Amino acid sequence: MTCISMITVKPPVCLRALRHRAPPGARSHTEDAPALARPLREGGGPNWAGPGPRGREGRAGSTWQSALSTLNPNPTDSCPLYLNYATVAALPSRVSRHNSPSAAQFITRLVRNCLPGGASRCILMVCERSEVFASACALARAFPLFTHRSSASRRTEKKTVTVEFFLVGQNNGPIEVATLKCLASATEGVRLAARIVDTPCNEMNTDNFLEEIKKVGKDLGITPTIIRDEELKEKGFGGIYGVGKAALHPPALAVLSHTPDGATQTIAWVGKGIVYDTGGLSIKGKTTMPGMKRDCGGAAAILGAFKATVKQGFKDNLHAVFCLAENAVGPRATRPDDIHVLYSGKTVEINNTDAEGRLILADGVAYACKDLGADIILDMATLTGAQGIATGKYHAAVLTNNEEWEKACVKAGRNCGDLVHPLVYCPELHFSEFTSAVADMKNSVADRDNTPSSCAGLFIASHIGFDWPGVWVHVDIAAPVHAGERATGYGVALLLSLFGGASEDPLLNMVSPLGCDGDSPAEDMERDSKRRRLV
Repeated sequence: MTCISMITVKPPVCLRALRHRAPPGARSHTEDAPALARPLREGGGPNWAGPGPRGREGRAGSTWQSALSTLNPNPTDSCPLYLNYATVAALPSRVSRHNSPSAAQFITRLVRNCLPGGASRCILMVCERSEVFASACALARAFPLFTHRSSASRRTEKKTVTVEFFLVGQNNGPIEVATLKCLASATEGVRLAARIVDTPCNEMNTDNFLEEIKKVGKDLGITPTIIRDEELKEKGFGGIYGVGKAALHPPALAVLSHTPDGATQTIAWVGKGIVYDTGGLSIKGKTTMPGMKRDCGGAAAILGAFKATVKQGFKDNLHAVFCLAENAVGPRATRPDDIHVLYSGKTVEINNTDAEGRLILADGVAYACKDLGADIILDMATLTGAQGIATGKYHAAVLTNNEEWEKACVKAGRNCGDLVHPLVYCPELHFSEFTSAVADMKNSVADRDNTPSSCAGLFIASHIGFDWPGVWVHVDIAAPVHAGERATGYGVALLLSLFGGASEDPLLNMVSPLGCDGDSPAEDMERDSKRRRLV
């Protein structure tokens, strides 16, 4: 029997629910860590055997009640049980309107800091049904895949973490098997994205990133479209080619496409995949360059989200566009004052080679518009250091030409735990920052004190046109892509939630802020072919 290693609760509702039952024990076990097991629910009545030597049930129950009574979260709290063999931890009882009700960031932090050691551990997550998706993704972030510690290679024993859910509140019935499969797909996507971001460039160069894309394509039965090196130049991708041409491993544009029958619209996710950013000839300093392996976080998140989305069934056309390059220094590197012609046909005077992400994304969104015929284009990138100043370490910044989608992004973030906050969208005031005397625009702003994160996003939007009738969403994830020195897999849960209205999965439908809420199944079938699902 696998004993409970950690119990995470949210007072006061969850504590009340737990005080009226026996102390929990593990009910199931899997070999993959972390795995999602079936939920514990009323009526199951697990027996308490204790994490250590067997004690009397009354004494164990008394210890359990004492532990619960000591919890006083401010904002969190934890209490070890029986010589640290187990821990009970409490989440904040309330959160502010700009936080997720699931308190996802605190879940990850508590598990990382409080989970007892061991080869076979179990986490019991006590939450409401509406918080299951966010809680599962938060737990996945606490178990990164990438490590090169020598001790890990010598370890022969396989570590296992079993995750169980105890549902409280009104809708506290058993979780369906389909829901557990959705949670497994989502958490695998989060950990895939985090692994790619954590991997250094000597192992995750553009060649290796393409292999990751091909692996996902093979799993889904999709053959990627890949344009590389000189072919990029020949086809007019001046942004991607110009940024990556100096590197040993050539730049690339890769596309995974899911095109089901009955699709009502076409969606494109465009990811920034700078596998390393030296800054180019506008080179970064010795304190700002370390960590630039994370500059592929947008592309990594889109790869993880695409895999999970398609596995769960997606009703509309979905294209994942990966703009891959290494911003290196060398004889062929782009120079300040160079002028590039981008895929949109517009010319760009380079005044800062360290503002490279917007150049490759400009090619990506133009390709999505011209070649893929997208109705909705979302680009995701670790674009600006100013994002962390504008919206902080936990909230990504969203910039969009559509007010409804701005609100939807914020709501999706609260539903899934990948928090989002809007930036100012005002191209008539801000785009003049890119004025050039010799080209259509420069690639970096004249005044760095004038909302640079908004301006960077506007640069990307200008290559599909500010009057483009479709929906354009830009998500800057520069700060939340990592917590300390570890990647978070940020963006996977956000994309799954935001576009969940077009999914065949009921859980993703529930956490999505968009879609056809309120329709009966008959009405939905009748109207399905007559209207777009997300617009």
